[in-house]
Amino acid sequence: MRGTLAVRVTALCLAVAGVVAVVGGLISARLVVSTATEVTQQTLSDQADVFVSQFADNRIGLRRMVEVLNGQGVAVVQARPNGVVVSGDATAERAARQAGLLGVTAPQHKAVEAQGRTLLVELRPADARGAIALVREAEAAKGAGRKLVRHIVVALGIGLLVAAVAGLVLARLLARPLTRTATVAYSMTHGRRDLRAPVEGPREVADVAAAVNDLSDALHRSESRQREFLLSVSHELRTPLTAVKGFAESLADGVVTGDAVAAAGRTIEQEADRLDRLVSDLLDLARLGADDFRLDLVPVDLTALVAESAQVWSARCAAAGVRFGVESPAGPVLTLADPRRLRQVVDGLAENALRVTPAGRPIVLSLGVSPGQAVLQVRDGGPGLAPEEYAVAFERGLLNARYAGSRPVGTGIGLALVHGLVTRMNGSISAGPAAEGGAAFTVRLPTG
Repeated sequence: MRGTLAVRVTALCLAVAGVVAVVGGLISARLVVSTATEVTQQTLSDQADVFVSQFADNRIGLRRMVEVLNGQGVAVVQARPNGVVVSGDATAERAARQAGLLGVTAPQHKAVEAQGRTLLVELRPADARGAIALVREAEAAKGAGRKLVRHIVVALGIGLLVAAVAGLVLARLLARPLTRTATVAYSMTHGRRDLRAPVEGPREVADVAAAVNDLSDALHRSESRQREFLLSVSHELRTPLTAVKGFAESLADGVVTGDAVAAAGRTIEQEADRLDRLVSDLLDLARLGADDFRLDLVPVDLTALVAESAQVWSARCAAAGVRFGVESPAGPVLTLADPRRLRQVVDGLAENALRVTPAGRPIVLSLGVSPGQAVLQVRDGGPGLAPEEYAVAFERGLLNARYAGSRPVGTGIGLALVHGLVTRMNGSISAGPAAEGGAAFTVRLPTG
């Protein structure tokens, strides 16, 4: 329980309430005591002014005034002109002498410490009658301060109680949606994708729930694509395997004899090569993001690489009835790349183009140069893609899922692998419409 959100929020509320109450109480107590002392001093000063005026003008009511002041806790001390001090309170007399009663020439007010008590003294000259002093203990101010402290303690207790209740309520309001969200997230780890966290509570808590819901949707889409990808790969693997198995059984059963044996062997070899390429692409795609996937980056002449590729793909395009063209500068174009992997990129793009380009339509392998970059393109005259699909053309299995039933598409491994290889060689690749009517895949590599 010590680590739960409810306990932490409650403890925080209690701490804040306690600090506020203590700090506010201390400041208030000091202000009240100071104010009470000032009020007491001012009252005593007013009483001294009244008394000294009566003392000078009307001696008849003097005794009565002394009795009234004594009843209010004020002691009266008189210093006669001959230096004799008259008072009914020895402590008040000492305080008056200490405050300078015998030498007073103008109204004064002082605070004097006597026997552990603070005494407020108002001194007034009384002309020919000498001087008088009114003495009052400042205990009233201290009493007000102690009373205030008691009130602060009570307020602190009430404040802490209210803070505890408020903290518990707030913690539950915060913890309830978070607990539900955590339950949904835990269910997601066990494969559930149909649950949704309630988007409620404060904005930050609601954002967490919405993010978990978005994550669930993204996982669902990703898993759906993975299933579709696996299905397409399984289909691609099953086709050559079926051919290999069928011809192998024919050879084993003696169904294929004579000159047909060589043709069956070539078919088995071709389908085995197809399987090998597919498995190699799968392994490369799986290892592409791993640390042990190494590239041997060396200077590569792209003009020579394009020429070598053109010899192979012109023959393959001719066999399929597709027109093949090459656009390349006369001089060398150098880049830092892995020549084997770069050739794999060109072959992958060309094979993808040949698969979708009908007979009589063109495929163009183009090499150009822009400032600081070499631009390598494979353009085709096939059906192309929808405008919104060019941005997602390199996502694994996406195009296969959309066009598997309408055109001869692959598994999508090739384009995903090409994108990863180009990126690892510090280049970029993009897709867009081609002037030949189909799609154009453009690779940009730094030159130097």
